[in-house]
Amino acid sequence: MTATSSRLLELLSLLQGRRDWPGEELARRLGVSGRTIRRDVERLRELGYPVESLTGPAGFYRLRAGTAMPPLLLDDEEAVAIAVGLRAAAGTSVSGIEETAVRALVKLEQVLPARLRRRVGALGAATVTAPADGPRVDPQHLSTIATACRDGEVLRFHYRRRDGEESRREVEPHSLVNFGRRWYLLAWDRRREDWRSFRLDRLSRPQATGVRFAVRELPDGQDAAAFVSAGIGAAPNRFEAVVALRAPAAEVRRRLPSYWGTVEPVDEDRCEYRSGDDDLDWLALRVAMLATLGVELEVRGPTELVERLRSLGEGIGRALPS
Repeated sequence: MTATSSRLLELLSLLQGRRDWPGEELARRLGVSGRTIRRDVERLRELGYPVESLTGPAGFYRLRAGTAMPPLLLDDEEAVAIAVGLRAAAGTSVSGIEETAVRALVKLEQVLPARLRRRVGALGAATVTAPADGPRVDPQHLSTIATACRDGEVLRFHYRRRDGEESRREVEPHSLVNFGRRWYLLAWDRRREDWRSFRLDRLSRPQATGVRFAVRELPDGQDAAAFVSAGIGAAPNRFEAVVALRAPAAEVRRRLPSYWGTVEPVDEDRCEYRSGDDDLDWLALRVAMLATLGVELEVRGPTELVERLRSLGEGIGRALPS
């Protein structure tokens, strides 16, 4: 492959990966002049790729949305990563995406080289994905919000709080965060002038406004997942579990997902687990999973959780052969 052809492929890959690219940034990424970028863009247009451009100080290049495109350019790692993601989507909490993900995976595998098909096939044969439990999220909402995060566009939507109160929000979206069964949007709330996290299953009618903003840094250098997790842990829940475990806190933390709750040491050999949720059944399932750690534990409350766990235990006992 000639240097020019290789550069065209790399340029096209960059354009497919982001909405807007300033010419100077493209030139810097590819190690060429702005004139060369303009010439390469013309070659892509001749090949049928609809590249739009805006000249001037705020100029950029963009692939036109909604146009039938030639096949995506993927290297080996990208192709395998997409295939893995599509397989995982079959058990996702995103409403209605399972069948669509399977269809997309079939199409992808048809065009993968034989060596990659074998890798993806082996992974699929050896992997079982448990179906997601919990609230479902509209995939169109995910797409709209993710695009606003990527492009730095102010987002508007209707939001229903846990107590049922509804409001209209205008935010600067920062990140989407997934904690297994739930999706959250981390954003700067323009009216409240503070960071907020929003559960996507309580969010409706998201709409990008086209208004751009300068991306803000999260406080104390935290990443988005840690920030949202801390906010969830600080928010009051309808039910708050307290469980004492006879095991070092470090060992328990290592064996539990971080978003399941907090583990604090009592002494060198004991710790206390705390977790909250509005859904008593889900909280009971989470606490019941602690029994798989193989350590002595005591559920100290609340009473509703103790009764629910006792009921679950009795049901399991009746199901077992005598």
